[in-house]
Amino acid sequence: MRSDRSGQIVVIFLSIRTGADDAGYGAAAAAMESLAAAQPGYRGIESTRGTDGLGITLSFWADEASALQWRDHPEHKAIRDAGRDRWYQRYEVIVCAAQRSYAWEKG
Repeated sequence: MRSDRSGQIVVIFLSIRTGADDAGYGAAAAAMESLAAAQPGYRGIESTRGTDGLGITLSFWADEASALQWRDHPEHKAIRDAGRDRWYQRYEVIVCAAQRSYAWEKG
């Protein structure tokens, strides 16, 4: 976890999975994380899924242009389409700017 995200664009991806094709989903998620990390302006990702099935993924970008380039990337689009077809019951995307950021860690 990076300590200062101030000024970055945060793409929040909230999702509920269908439960279908866990192996395919896992492979696609790993591929998207690697592909995103290679994009200009990428600043990191944090992701979790609760026992209730709600997934929360935050991707961090240097600026709006970088986030839009990721949204429009052809491989990302293909996986997004597969997600709608197979892996997601629903999802929501929220894009915002981080106005302030700080972190704390024990130890």
